Amino acid sequence: MFESRLIALPKPKDKGRMSVEEAIWKRRSVREYLHTPITLDQLSQILWAAQGITDTKSGHRAAPSPGAKYALELYVFTREGGIRELPAGVYHYEPAAHSVRCIKTGDCTLSLQSAAGEQEQIGQASAIIALTSVFERATVKYGERGIQFAIQESGSAAENIYIESTALGLRTVMMGSFDDDMVGQLIGTKEGEKPLLLMPLGSPSPQAGK
Repeated sequence: MFESRLIALPKPKDKGRMSVEEAIWKRRSVREYLHTPITLDQLSQILWAAQGITDTKSGHRAAPSPGAKYALELYVFTREGGIRELPAGVYHYEPAAHSVRCIKTGDCTLSLQSAAGEQEQIGQASAIIALTSVFERATVKYGERGIQFAIQESGSAAENIYIESTALGLRTVMMGSFDDDMVGQLIGTKEGEKPLLLMPLGSPSPQAGK
């Protein structure tokens, strides 16, 4: 049974062809994508940049987290043919193993587009990353202030997704307008876990950014 299976991702690289400075210069929020697949290597690098382990001894990750509480969870929606070597479905990123686990089979991107008010970039994207937060991980130490810290953490991870996507020749946009309950149902969020952002991924169309 493919569902629930853990799929190892390609090892992330610590050097790329584009400098950080160049990626920052070229970063833009793009909502128009070519309907072409991206590679598993590209997805691997982007997920690692968002929440990957950068120090195996301490467990520290690529994006900062107040108190190292790591309140974020990452999910990936893939359409049919959207990512080479990865069937359509919904996947959960597991940083410790740098792997994804299939939690739902089949193309759910049309349902996700509906949950996001029919925004077209969802339907065009090769894949969509959903960022959620388990606020309790932060509030257990910081009280109600931990909610704000968890939201700040999602912004750090989102910027890393922007920069890494740009460095790989892809584009994304940070989306906060969607029906929380509908997105949560598609992901199967647990009690206390709240969707914060959607970030579609794809190759930019020639008109993008013009």
